[in-house]
Amino acid sequence: MTAPAFHWTSIIHALILLLVANGAPIIAYKLMGKRFAWPVDHGLCLGDRQPVFGRSKTWRGIAFSAGLSGCVAILLGFSFWLGMLFGLLAMSGDLLASFIKRRRGWVESSRARGLDTVPESLLPLWFLRHSMALEWPDITVVMVLFFMIEEFLSPILFRLHIRKRPY
Repeated sequence: MTAPAFHWTSIIHALILLLVANGAPIIAYKLMGKRFAWPVDHGLCLGDRQPVFGRSKTWRGIAFSAGLSGCVAILLGFSFWLGMLFGLLAMSGDLLASFIKRRRGWVESSRARGLDTVPESLLPLWFLRHSMALEWPDITVVMVLFFMIEEFLSPILFRLHIRKRPY
């Protein structure tokens, strides 16, 4: 049995786009404060009396994620539209994680190892795998690296007052 051949350029490009897509809402908040921070769920609560996603999931964050991912995709040799779709898929995964956390009764921005990184990385990697020349071993490597970067980078960004929480 042979070891899988990794596509390292594709892995690096996917990792960069993941970091951009997930960092863009934080950048938007730092630049704009609460301006244009309209919640995606408009404050709607479901039968469990919990918000659908929570106040921190905003249309501004989604727009910044899609736009910035599109711009960075061009620099990486992809189309703007692929990058924009990458950002939208990453934010869809983030919304899915927030939805699950709210249904479980967890407070907004609570930590859920794995759940905080898997959906937002798996959705764009899976749907765009052919366009980005990614195979399953590559997707696995990207997801593990993204998880590790989030685990180690988040406390540093918290100490630098870039993130609100150390996770």
